[in-house]
Amino acid sequence: MKSIFLRIYGGMLAVLVLVAMLGVLSLHLVNEVRFEQYRERLARGTFNLMADNLRDMTPVERRRATAIWGRLLGIPLGIEPLAEQPLDQSMRNRLLGGQVLVELTGPHAARVYRLVSAEQGLVLVGEIRQISEQLARATLFLLADELVRYPAAEQPARLAQLKEDKRFGFDLKLVRLENAGLDADQSRRVEEGDTVMALGKGGDSIHVFAGLVGTPWVLELGPLYQMNPYPPQLLVLITVLCLSLIGLVVYLLVRQLEQRLQAVESAATRIASGRLESRVPTGGADSVGRLAAAFNAMAEHLQSSLNMQRELVRAVSHELRTPVARLRFGLEMIADAETEEARRKYLEGMDSDIQELDKLVDEMLVYARLEQGSPALEFQKVDLAALLDQVIADLAPLHGHIRVERGRLQPAEDGSSLVEAEPRYLQRALQNLVSNALRHAESRVRLSYRIEGQQCRLDVEDDGPGVPESARERLFRPFMRLDDSRARTSGGHGLGLSIVRRIIYWHGGRALIGDSQSLGGACFSLVWPRFQASREG
Repeated sequence: MKSIFLRIYGGMLAVLVLVAMLGVLSLHLVNEVRFEQYRERLARGTFNLMADNLRDMTPVERRRATAIWGRLLGIPLGIEPLAEQPLDQSMRNRLLGGQVLVELTGPHAARVYRLVSAEQGLVLVGEIRQISEQLARATLFLLADELVRYPAAEQPARLAQLKEDKRFGFDLKLVRLENAGLDADQSRRVEEGDTVMALGKGGDSIHVFAGLVGTPWVLELGPLYQMNPYPPQLLVLITVLCLSLIGLVVYLLVRQLEQRLQAVESAATRIASGRLESRVPTGGADSVGRLAAAFNAMAEHLQSSLNMQRELVRAVSHELRTPVARLRFGLEMIADAETEEARRKYLEGMDSDIQELDKLVDEMLVYARLEQGSPALEFQKVDLAALLDQVIADLAPLHGHIRVERGRLQPAEDGSSLVEAEPRYLQRALQNLVSNALRHAESRVRLSYRIEGQQCRLDVEDDGPGVPESARERLFRPFMRLDDSRARTSGGHGLGLSIVRRIIYWHGGRALIGDSQSLGGACFSLVWPRFQASREG
């Protein structure tokens, strides 16, 4: 599958199928719990009433009462020892706490337990298979048997007390016959002492009525609602709707994502075909927006590198052309020279041209090595004062008419002039700066350094014409030279400052060009951390 949308949607579909399966299982468990609570709520009041009546009876009276109530309820009833019941400890604790315990024994059957006597360890046990009219009739019989012991005026209060004490799971109330909402036939049956079951107004509930003999009251039980489990079809419908809605939202989101990624792909294809100016529209701070920005930065760097490479090839061709042409001219002139002195003169010129070519090749190799990536730098402790003295001693004799001097030397607070650097490359960078200054100075070149905190700085100043501010950044490009007083006639190949910038870059620093405040010419500066991270780690 090549489409991101299909991948994401397929993954979400698999997750939703798994969630749907877990939902069906959860729904089944929820329905089981609801059934258990439903049965317990319906049986709670009746079994509480029976167990409380059995507590004060003798064993013979208990057997007789359970037999009668069992026939009335239509379920087997018995009094059994608690120790013989197959119950775990938590269920036993619930029984001892006075709760009615309902244990499911089948899809539509349950065993109900109610503690009769904790001292004797006896429980009332009943097998309920389904809610039936007989169960409702038996409940009414038990209540009526309890209420007739009180005067008619006290019966409503007694019923309210029974509801609270026995915790019936349905409503119980005493109403007058004319207020019961029964038809003529039902009213007649209630007056005759029969039990009547009537549907509620919505048809989803049942009310049970029984008259109390010798009183104006009718005992109403209900409404009783049938337990309706949550249908699995409902979960399937919800899953389908959620899947459709999520799919639509994911499609709208991924569609935009795919369009943006296609723009990146198209730009990459155009760049591969040579259209280096191609860019990706950027927008947003999300991952795709960051990818577009990174892609554009990569394309910009690639275009810049290729342009620089083209310029480098053109510049190298130009730089090689002049000494090669002079060598060819020298060879021709040697062949035509008539005296030994003339030949020696041409040979010396050719030797100078060969040295120039050798120096150019050397600088090109150094620059290429630095441009390929971070060289293997071995940072060591370098004494800046000693480094300045060594460079001055090496280069000052080559330009006798220019004075090379030490300027202000500012060591660290502890008096040390030691810094961490790669000695060979740092010396090369300083030599290039001093050589560049010597080519353009009129009479003086000054070297200085200062160490402040975690930064160190080297300055090379001259009293030449200086560098225009608009041209300072261009000077660090390879084979770049100014056409003013710092002209091509002053020598050099335009690679020295490029090498300086790359060296100081790999030291974690930067190269700067400014104006010399004391000498009036240019001031070239190197700034880099005194301690390198690789050594600190």
